[in-house]
Amino acid sequence: MKRVFIPNRGEIALRIVRACRELDLECVVGASDVDLDGVAARSADRAVCLGPGPARDSYLRDDVVVQAALGTGCDAIHPGYGFLSESTRLAARAREHGLVFVGPSTEAIALSGDKLAARAAAQRAGVPVLPGAEVESPGVARPAARRIGYPVLVKAAGGGGGRGIKRAGDGDELEAVLGLARSEAGAAFADDRMYVERLIEAARHVEVQIAGDDHGEVVQLGERDCSVQRRYQKVIEESPAPSLPGPTRDALRDAAVTFTRAIGYGNLGTVEFVVDSSTGDFFFLEVNCRIQVEHPVTEAVTGRDLVVLQLELARGRPLGFAQEDVTLAGHAIECRLNAEDPARGFIPTPGTLSLFAVPERPRLRVDTHCYAGAIVPPYYDSLLAKLIAHGDDRDQAIEILLDALEDVDVEGVPTNRSLLIGALAHPDFRAGAVRTDWLERAMR
Repeated sequence: MKRVFIPNRGEIALRIVRACRELDLECVVGASDVDLDGVAARSADRAVCLGPGPARDSYLRDDVVVQAALGTGCDAIHPGYGFLSESTRLAARAREHGLVFVGPSTEAIALSGDKLAARAAAQRAGVPVLPGAEVESPGVARPAARRIGYPVLVKAAGGGGGRGIKRAGDGDELEAVLGLARSEAGAAFADDRMYVERLIEAARHVEVQIAGDDHGEVVQLGERDCSVQRRYQKVIEESPAPSLPGPTRDALRDAAVTFTRAIGYGNLGTVEFVVDSSTGDFFFLEVNCRIQVEHPVTEAVTGRDLVVLQLELARGRPLGFAQEDVTLAGHAIECRLNAEDPARGFIPTPGTLSLFAVPERPRLRVDTHCYAGAIVPPYYDSLLAKLIAHGDDRDQAIEILLDALEDVDVEGVPTNRSLLIGALAHPDFRAGAVRTDWLERAMR
């Protein structure tokens, strides 16, 4: 591997550029026409245009991405997160043309992208899953939901990002939301298969970072709590998970490794679980076969560069460390600063940043691609920056983040800064007593 193609934008594209620099790899950023003047494109050795602003005409064109990689002399593709990062078509097309795809095998991506298949694999591996069933029609859904027990979640078998997920408290509501969820999933993922799954009311979302090499070695790098969510979208993430009983923590980590080994997974990934905070029981949710937005909190507490690790594993290198070498130091918390308007239901707010100033603090990391004068396009995720605090303990990490957010100064577009401050300062959050529905209840 000598030259890496990065078909992505924003802070994650910049993050990959910096990892390539550390490994003395050349890098080429593939960007849409509205991102060609972005920080990532300007920081790379070269940038090429993938197409117009709308993602379907640029970042989501696997044929264009592979041709651009080949045309610029690249021998690898790192997709980052979002867009085509979990696309079996991109992974297969890249490998057919002799390109290294920085990620797991095409088979593992296909399994990961099919939640029904992933659930079945977890069951075979002895990892607990929530009661659930595929449903093809209301006539099938009603009896299935009765067996499972209300309330239930209606979920898309493919895709992610919180789309295609609806709650149903009874049969009538189930019938009403099933069609909506199916339409949403079909439009977003070109896959309208649905299933119903028992809803854990007192749920926490806890995920385990795993890494595996081509030589059969698998390790876990601790867990992250991502329970602070709005409309199934993560807002604040932290590691290690607070207020998690020791036996539950150990069992979660072991289950993630067991599942990873069972499916022959290589490279980095995340195994996600729902934890019933009232009982301590946990259940497999899904596996994500890419770098996660929240990976910096794991980097902070483990001291390991996960993007560099991705690239090294893609080269066929061994992990180079064992499970006993993984230690977690301190506590890290990340919050996502987004261009959203709280007064209008947090809708994304594109525009031009007339001012963008984020503080520099000891033990504070800021991952951003923004600057004064930058344009926030209407086509993509509204993420402006990730602020990551690493404290000796959780209380210190919270204070570092609150202090930093007070000094964030953004003009030109509304942001969710006030929501982040309110959440971090809330007594429930400080006590580690939050669940996945907490933010929308507490921050009304």
